[in-house]
Amino acid sequence: MNHLKQIHAHALRNGTDFTNYLITKLLEIPNINYAHKVLDKTPDPTLFLYSKLIKAYSSHGPHFQCFSLYSQILHLSFSPNPNSFTFLFSACAKLSNPSQGQMLHAHFIKFGLDYDVYALTALVDMYAKMGLLRFSRKIFDEMNDKDAPTWNSLIAGYAKNGDMDEALRLFSNMPSRNVISWTAIISGYSQNGKYKEALEMYLAMERDGKVKPNHVTLASVLPACANLGALEVGQRIEAYARANGYFKNAFVCNAVLELYARCGVIEKAMQVFDEIGSGNRNLCSWNTLIMGLAVHGRCDGALEIFNQMPTKGVTPDDVTFVGAILACTHGGMVDKGREIFDSMEKRFSITPKIEHYGCMVDLLGRAGLLQEAYKLIKAMPMKPDSVVWGTLLGACSFHGNVELGEKAAESLFVLEPLNPGNYVIMSNIYARAGRWNGVAKLRKLMKGSNVVKGAGHSFIEEGGVIHKFIVEDKSHERCDDIFTALDCVTAEMKFDGNAIGFDSIVDEIRFSEPYS
Repeated sequence: MNHLKQIHAHALRNGTDFTNYLITKLLEIPNINYAHKVLDKTPDPTLFLYSKLIKAYSSHGPHFQCFSLYSQILHLSFSPNPNSFTFLFSACAKLSNPSQGQMLHAHFIKFGLDYDVYALTALVDMYAKMGLLRFSRKIFDEMNDKDAPTWNSLIAGYAKNGDMDEALRLFSNMPSRNVISWTAIISGYSQNGKYKEALEMYLAMERDGKVKPNHVTLASVLPACANLGALEVGQRIEAYARANGYFKNAFVCNAVLELYARCGVIEKAMQVFDEIGSGNRNLCSWNTLIMGLAVHGRCDGALEIFNQMPTKGVTPDDVTFVGAILACTHGGMVDKGREIFDSMEKRFSITPKIEHYGCMVDLLGRAGLLQEAYKLIKAMPMKPDSVVWGTLLGACSFHGNVELGEKAAESLFVLEPLNPGNYVIMSNIYARAGRWNGVAKLRKLMKGSNVVKGAGHSFIEEGGVIHKFIVEDKSHERCDDIFTALDCVTAEMKFDGNAIGFDSIVDEIRFSEPYS
């Protein structure tokens, strides 16, 4: 940098024009601010220099500077080139400014530049990222020549907006696919909660064999493995990541940590946490381990990690507190849970969200402090949602509190009128209390409201393959063996288990079946 300043000083003293060289080198550092000052002092700036600076601001920000430079280009009566618009569209997408984007689009057409595939791809990408898929698709369909980035931009746009059917149609029609194409569809499924489809698409990519997954692909598919409990596949992906140097990537190693934490392999999760190291751990690493420990009953361990955070210079966020309060819930530590909840605002200036109130209701409800839980709900600064009321209803069911159960159910019937689970739980509360009129009333209400229960399903991994089952599913090739084993388990439960508890479960299943 000092050398460039010396060149600049020499040029000013001797009247030598080193402007192109200076700005080009300054942008390589990058020292965009200095480069911009040099441009401002240039008596005869060129379109090339303006385009170089627009590109730099588009990549590094602040993005609004791109439009200031574009205005200067127009003021100087320069004719922008396609390269300029490529980076202007990119900056506009990052700012998510539709009106600015449409104005630039109009100028782009006015200057007759809508022949350039790179600029048109940037335009498709801009509209897709802003959620204006109608405009994005129109430009895409009108393009004579499309390259892989053009297809990828639109696929990613549909995926971001949750339209995975259209994203898959585009993906299937691509003339050739690269790693970004595969990653866009895999991450789209994963981010939209379609974990089985995400994993299936990754396995299809492996079978195709033409493209190798990169670190973004792995960081997209590993959460799917974690949510499905597909530990064997996840471990194979981890081995690939390590062998190809991707484990050093923060997103990948955190995804591996989440895999083990969610699948309950806590010792391995802690090993990965230690392997990441204090210098490379981010807040996501801490939160993932705390949540994994809490969910799997390692409550003291979760709180120990939570307490380590300030000593390591890591400030907890709202997600951290969900995990910490959850640890108290699973450990039955009511006083500690109250203390952590109160510390959010007092010590860390974090305003509790509805998730934190829901955790507190769960903590109090499990401990049988139903009145306190109800008072907390009524004192919430935001409107309670179905999760909060559902948590209270579940606690009322466990402790047999009809009065508060009715209040919770009343709110749930308004918030989720077609959710059969709420009717089932309230019906069981009535049944256990001998309130058969209440049971009959709920049955009538369900019939009148056409409340039906959708078929529940579950996943199980065996031999690296994910199997999906629905109620009384007989489509599996080994269904005879499965039902034989299920009959044995059922008989064992009836013989050894609590008969009342088992019959209650059966009643819930029967009661929630659709009415004809």
